[in-house]
Amino acid sequence: MRVFENKSVLVLGGSRGIGAAIVRRFAADGAKVTFTFAGSPAAAHALADETQSVAIYADSTDREAVISTVRENGPVDVLVVNAGIGVFGDAVDIDPDEIDRLFKINIHAPYHASVEAARKMPEGGRIIIIGSVNGDRMPVPGMAAYAASKSALQGMARGLARDFGPRGITINVVQPGPIDTDANPANGPMKDMLHSFMAIKRHGRPEEVASMVAWLAGPEAGFVTGAMHTIDGAFGA
Repeated sequence: MRVFENKSVLVLGGSRGIGAAIVRRFAADGAKVTFTFAGSPAAAHALADETQSVAIYADSTDREAVISTVRENGPVDVLVVNAGIGVFGDAVDIDPDEIDRLFKINIHAPYHASVEAARKMPEGGRIIIIGSVNGDRMPVPGMAAYAASKSALQGMARGLARDFGPRGITINVVQPGPIDTDANPANGPMKDMLHSFMAIKRHGRPEEVASMVAWLAGPEAGFVTGAMHTIDGAFGA
């Protein structure tokens, strides 16, 4: 039997990049996968066809939309929150509305999704949040709000691990470093600067992040909770 046969998985933010790799991994391992998208509807529907999964539109800035999406697609065995954005630039110049939007997507949505999923999640359920190594280390200017949002996930996971632990539900944060996606391509203009911080001087692959997520969601990780799992080629070392 495949590892996630007969398991229900919901991925918030699954149409591209790391999210799409996570959808593909769970589908290949036998799960019934539903994922959300906000942009890229063509890519979302193509991925759904490819993986025999279900794609649904959801706006992660809308608290009620996030909660209702989780509620209507539950109970789930595994929740993965991958949806996130970056807003970069000098802090004194960035539109405050853009920062508020970033916090809604990167902090509020993971919190409300996790709590709603836990209401009906069976014992042994798994919640995995995609954070960033920038929650631990911020070596360049212009990313203060993004780093703050990813650091916030660390405290959230530690606290919710206490709340959910008595029911056997785990919650963990996966913290990627530079990963080869449309948003941060391996051959992009920041390549040399990013690799200069790293021991393994290449971008990671989305599939490598998906493998870590799958392990945390699987039976071998039942005693792992409230923890940060960094996959970054030693960017943050």
